Amino acid sequence: MTYIFFDVDGVLINGYHAKPELRHCWDEHIERDFGVKRQDFFEHYISGVFIQEVLVGKAGLLETLSSVLPRIGYSGDAQAFVDYWLQSDARLNQDLIAQIAKLSTQPDVNLYIATNQEHNRAHYLMENLGLKQYFNDIYHSARIGHIKPVPAYFVAIAADIGMDAGREIIFFDDTQKVVDAANDFGWQAHQFDSVKDLAKAPQLAQLLKL
Repeated sequence: MTYIFFDVDGVLINGYHAKPELRHCWDEHIERDFGVKRQDFFEHYISGVFIQEVLVGKAGLLETLSSVLPRIGYSGDAQAFVDYWLQSDARLNQDLIAQIAKLSTQPDVNLYIATNQEHNRAHYLMENLGLKQYFNDIYHSARIGHIKPVPAYFVAIAADIGMDAGREIIFFDDTQKVVDAANDFGWQAHQFDSVKDLAKAPQLAQLLKL
């Protein structure tokens, strides 16, 4: 049995890739649309409460945004900002999805998502973007209580799916330090820039005839 895990941003979603030249930033126009400067949003929200609390499930996205946004230029409905965020950061990598659709038909393949994500977006990815039709589950950091690449993140997933003899785990992530951590944990992890990188895993190259 082969278990294949995919990251979200920079992999399933053409969004915030670890390599700047491959990034598509959802917040490019938030100053125009909400009066919030990108740098202020990063400094007062993303680098603080979002990473430290929201991404690990200690606080909610809407409640924390409701507190921070008025201090950096937006006093409107925080839910409208959340909706904008979710909808703007939803550029599926269609080339990759086409290959995942093929993998989902293989009887000895199980597909999962492994991502640093808060609850709202995890739900949006699976339900609104339809990823649940391909993936058995999404292991997101807010659910687990840890973010990649800390070992506890991988430990939690392994405990949930089990580590039976003969089980093979392949993982694709855009961030090299996450790939290194997954390999150290015993997974077969590969850095991802484009769908061509699926061929780094010999099993997938054979299955997909890459």
